Amino acid sequence: MSTKATVHSDPAPILACTISRDVQRFDLLIDDMEQELGEAWGDLSFEDALVFLKQPDSTGMQFVAIAVDSEDESELSKMNDVIKAAKAKKIKVLLIANQVSPSVLYQMQKLGADDFVPYPLPEGALHEAIERLRKPAPVMPDGYDPLTGAYTGIMKAKGDRNGVILPVHGMAGGVGATTFAANLAWELCLIPESENTKVCIIDLDLQFGSIGTYLDLPRKEAVLEVLGDTAGLDADSLVKSMLTFNDKLYVLTAPTDMLPLEMLSPEDIGRILDVAQANFDFVIVDMPHTVVAWTEAVLTRAHVYFALLELDLRSAQNILRFIRALKAEALPHDKVRYVLNRGPKFTDLSAKARVKRMAESLDIDIEVQLPDGGEQVTQANDHGLPIAENGAKNPLRKELQKLAKSLFDLNQSAEAKRA
Repeated sequence: MSTKATVHSDPAPILACTISRDVQRFDLLIDDMEQELGEAWGDLSFEDALVFLKQPDSTGMQFVAIAVDSEDESELSKMNDVIKAAKAKKIKVLLIANQVSPSVLYQMQKLGADDFVPYPLPEGALHEAIERLRKPAPVMPDGYDPLTGAYTGIMKAKGDRNGVILPVHGMAGGVGATTFAANLAWELCLIPESENTKVCIIDLDLQFGSIGTYLDLPRKEAVLEVLGDTAGLDADSLVKSMLTFNDKLYVLTAPTDMLPLEMLSPEDIGRILDVAQANFDFVIVDMPHTVVAWTEAVLTRAHVYFALLELDLRSAQNILRFIRALKAEALPHDKVRYVLNRGPKFTDLSAKARVKRMAESLDIDIEVQLPDGGEQVTQANDHGLPIAENGAKNPLRKELQKLAKSLFDLNQSAEAKRA
């Protein structure tokens, strides 16, 4: 093995290089490199290394081993330049240090050195270090610091999604729209196959929104900042303004104080939904009961627009007004899916007949009927927990679970067709 300050012209590809002032001062390193790599390595001086690392021939090398001793400390700038050049080519850097001061080692590692082995080399130390360098870096899940492994709660916004937007609109007060929205979002997070699926819920009821209450989350001042400056909104600022429930569900709560609904324009809402759609697979939107100027912006972007109702006259009258308003403005009323909450029991035939007559008189299809979850649902809301956490066997929870699974499966099949 030649130790001249040049890379071997052997036909075999060069997998690694030692870089030193004089490799002969590290004879144990020469022996171990030959044992690990045979002829697939070379030796360079610091000056030659800087030239070589800028050439195409250096691309694809696995690592460089920078060997230094106490006499090299005066050349720290050269060593640092070599480390920077190697990292720029995505080449791993291994330090071989003989009696080098801790401050110099610290500076070199801070610049990006991947591993360190003392010299004289302990038995098997070089082999173990090379094996560590060859292992792919662990990919940390979203919300975890890649350096410390600690959970930060902040998802890395990548803009690589094309989410399904699912607004929820109560056709009358107290019909359970917010309960439906919060629990549907959580059930989407709990689907076993949805490990990499990102779900968020946006509370657009700026005055009386209670998604944060139902999930026991505080309201952040950052929400008002996002709503007040949507022109500067990007993925990172949206995600940072959100809170997480149980490390899975991302929530943009309603603002701390009551705000006028007209504070937001259709363009503002459009920007918020577009950014959310690009970063989440499912975007649940809890709408105010009032129809406002930006309702159209939500409806046009929605894949399915859930309208919650009960089996009573006020719901029927409001649905009639709602449909009339949509048709008058030529809005896509066919996106609306009507959900009957607190529906009749299986044996209540007279109530079932009333549901059928109501649908016929309004000329709508009531596609989803949810059972009355009873006192357990109220208790779950008061405790700030989804029904799945407070009453897993509740009949309402089971129906929401089925609905979430059907939405997930539909989205999966649609993505498969697009692919």
